[in-house]
Formats: sequence, C-alpha cells, structure tokens
Amino acid sequence: MKTTHLLPGVPLVESPFFNDFAEEVWSGEELRIARDLNENGFAVFNFLDSKLIEAINQIPSDFKDKYDWDAWRAEKLESLRIQDAWQFDSRVNSIASNPQIISLLTSLYGKPAFPFQTLNFAVSSEQSGHSDHVHFSSLPERFMCGVWVAFEDIDENNGPLFYYPGSHKWPSYANEHIGVSGFDIGNAYGHYSKYVDLWEALANSHGVQKKYFYAKAGQGLIWASNLVHGGSKMLDRSRTRWSQVTHYFFKGCGFTTPVANDINQGQIYYRDIIDISNGSIVKNIISGCEVNESLVERLMPPCISGQNLPVDFVASKYLELNPDVLESNADPESHYLNFGKIEGRRYK
Repeated sequence: MKTTHLLPGVPLVESPFFNDFAEEVWSGEELRIARDLNENGFAVFNFLDSKLIEAINQIPSDFKDKYDWDAWRAEKLESLRIQDAWQFDSRVNSIASNPQIISLLTSLYGKPAFPFQTLNFAVSSEQSGHSDHVHFSSLPERFMCGVWVAFEDIDENNGPLFYYPGSHKWPSYANEHIGVSGFDIGNAYGHYSKYVDLWEALANSHGVQKKYFYAKAGQGLIWASNLVHGGSKMLDRSRTRWSQVTHYFFKGCGFTTPVANDINQGQIYYRDIIDISNGSIVKNIISGCEVNESLVERLMPPCISGQNLPVDFVASKYLELNPDVLESNADPESHYLNFGKIEGRRYK
C-alpha cells in the first residue's frame, strides 16, 4: 500500500494506483467487487442477510396502496416512487443501514460510508441515462455511490436498469462545462436536459453500448457516482418492478449538488446531510477541516434560498402531486427547495 497515501482524496476503487495495491487491500469476494467497480463502474452482489430478505418480501405488499397507480397507468406520473421512506418504515431503514453493506463500502472507498437517501420504486423509474454526480456530489468528488436492490425478478419487460460500462471514468462535468450560470441555474434547472444530451453524446462518441441488469430478487448493484445509468421502459405495464435505491456518502467530505452550483460566482450549495443509520447530521469536512457555517450560508445559491420559492407554489398541490413527500411528513416548501426543485418535481 505504498501509493494509497498519495491521493487520500480519491476513492480506493477509483485510484490510478488501484492495481498496485488491490490484492493487498482486498481478497475473495471483496476483491472481485472492487475490480468490477474499478473497471466497469458497477458490481453485482447477493444479499445473504435473512432479515433483509424478509423485509424485501414484505415491503411490496405493505407499500402497494401508497402509490397512485391510476395516475401512473394514465401516464400522468413518470414513475411510482417514495423518497426517504426510511423516515417511517424501519425495514427500509434496515436495508439502507445494513452493517455488511456499510462495511463493504467503507472498505472499497477508504472512508466511513453512511446512507443519506432512499428511494422505493414500485415500477421502473424510466429515467434517461444520467450520472448521479450532478445531483449529489462530494468534495473531493466521487465519494458517493448508489446501491440498488431488486425486490423481485426483473427481465426485459418490466424495466431493467441500464448502464454504460466504464462511463464512471469519464470527466465529472458540471454547469461551467456546459456553459450554464446565473439565471439558467435558478430557472427550475431547465438546463438539466443539456446534461442528458451530453451523456448520450458521450456514449456515442466512446462507442459504449448500453447494457442491462436482469436481476433476481435479492440481488444488489453498487454503482459509482459518475456511472451513466437509468431505467428502461416498462414494456408490460401490468407488471411491477419493486426495488430500493439507497444513496451513500462518505464521512470526511463536503456534500454538494453540482447542478445548483455557480462556482464562478462563488455560489456552492453545501447540503445538510443526515446519516440514516443513526439520524445524526454529518458535518461538511474537507481535508480534515470543517466548512464554517457562516461560509456555507454566504455561498448558498439564491435558487436554493427561501426567497426563490415559485410565486405560484401551493404546498397542498405539491403534496398531492408527490405523495411520498406527504407520507414522509416533510415540510413541502423545504422539501421543494432542498430536493424537489433539483429533481424536477411538479408543483402545479
């Protein structure tokens, strides 16, 4: 491990010195997962915890009435998902906070991992190819990953995940790279489509073919923050595609949302992040130094502040259009400003 100290701000699995130390750090199944993440940006694994399997089997039946199925079948909703169900369901929390997963991610990345967001899907997200990096990123970057768990068998007809192998090695592009700043950032993130076009063009330029993950119930997929991935169309809309996504950060980093940042104007959205496993707030720390709260407030982009809540925003309508927010008992205005706006959620 002679080279690991040279780049402490780079995840072990993405280090340029990976092949120099991999066999010293990991062995067996961990080494296989580490190699897959390093080479392809994703790795498949199986859940062996009996309690997790029990939760996976129970959640769909208990959650089925929490979704607006009629609106989805009428194509008035893009997907059926509940964000942050960990706040009211201990089983969702147990999957996100599984000690074996947290220990594995900590080993792979070289910093303590913790879960900060859950998404529970009843059907495919049908989301275009995207990189999580623009939605939530770390400083230094790439200390974030996703873990997706299938609650049922998935094939080509009920919306499998897709991904572009190796795309995690592409540069982490941000607003300044696509020529966006100022008003465009605050205008409900209307520039997001530019990222979608960019990712598609990069895949074509690199000649990378889209691949699909036909999962079995209980299988999981770890992906790197910059891996371009998405959800396929539900070809058979009479079926379901139950699954859970948990997003993880790593302690000893700053936490931000690049799609909201305008770094050339000194505007950085430092996020208040909660560790799902224990409910504590995780401080923004970069290179061992905590980011001062007054600096966080001073750098906050105007589009995130309460002054920029849309004039036609109606809290009750936002809750109606986003039942997962209602279910979580979150404040609709705060939720929209901190998450909904970035995610492109409807409020009217």
